[in-house]
Amino acid sequence: MTISFTITARQGRARAGEIKTSRGVIRTPAFMPVGTQATVKAMTPEELVEIGVDIILSNTYHLFLRPGTDIIAQAGGLHNFMHWQRPILTDSGGFQVFSLSALREVAEEGVTFRSHIDGSTHFFSPEKAVEVQNILGADIIMPLDHVVPYPSAYEDARRAMERTIRWAERSKAAHKNTKNQALFAIIQGGIYADLREMCCRELVGMDFPGYALGGLSVGEPKEIMYHLLDVSLPLLPGEKPRYLMGVGSADALLEGVSRGVDLFDCVLPTRIARNGRVMVSQGYLTLRNAEFAGDMRPIDPECSCYVCRNYSRAYIRHLLKANEILGLRLTTYHNLYFLRDFMSRIRHAIMEGTFAQFYADFWAHFQATP
Repeated sequence: MTISFTITARQGRARAGEIKTSRGVIRTPAFMPVGTQATVKAMTPEELVEIGVDIILSNTYHLFLRPGTDIIAQAGGLHNFMHWQRPILTDSGGFQVFSLSALREVAEEGVTFRSHIDGSTHFFSPEKAVEVQNILGADIIMPLDHVVPYPSAYEDARRAMERTIRWAERSKAAHKNTKNQALFAIIQGGIYADLREMCCRELVGMDFPGYALGGLSVGEPKEIMYHLLDVSLPLLPGEKPRYLMGVGSADALLEGVSRGVDLFDCVLPTRIARNGRVMVSQGYLTLRNAEFAGDMRPIDPECSCYVCRNYSRAYIRHLLKANEILGLRLTTYHNLYFLRDFMSRIRHAIMEGTFAQFYADFWAHFQATP
């Protein structure tokens, strides 16, 4: 197999482990920063290594449209193109096709869609999505799936889930680079527990090397997402990695880990950073607010990142208000470090047998809104 997964410790359903790839080890539970356009916005690869990032995520849809697979192939693959030699996961582009395209037509064969860049028409089949990712060369790749919005009617979710199963089977048959790339499956089913259960059972029967939970964190209340994790995760193979797509807030990461999730990704930490919003132990701060104009404390006194060691809230607020690029670079660096460190502390708590106390301490201090 292209990857191997070892669980090194458990606390209840939470687990710490290692995913070994040819390009390095991913220490789990792990948060993957999103590098949609072959870059994690505002960060250099060297800074990501400095922060301690093991793996990043990039986007098949966006890279297919721009710069195109021919250019990336000329560079020798995505790792060389973006100067990142640690593991990469690419998603299939399914979410972007269904959320960004102004015009799309879904059929059993695949999806016809218009580019959000220039309006040009393209077609993605499950086979095409795998082919593109084979060229990109990511270590973990995802099949094309049919994503439904929240809320969706039961029958719409059922049809999309059944199509996702059929597309997963076709994707597995089309995957040619099995020695170097692990193809995960994606669980769909909207907010309906019985559909999620059905999808889990069908895809587990196909024996993929890992399983992702898709179609969540798309607007539904977090309590619904947590319930669906409770329904789905026990049905997935315990010896294989589990990936919750599109989740990046500290509270949701902790709740996901407590239920047995190993991998996460989300644009949240980098997106809010560009608006001056930063993650701290108690929740969030919006540094653009006037209250921080004379605040000489670091972003988070409990954080040891480069930014918190060297810069004040007042200085970063000044940069943001003056539209200086350094401001959003510093907030991005901090948020990515914060989540990497948060996941590291969760991992340590699981391995030391103190996860229950870590969980209780977090909820005693955390506020989801500023």
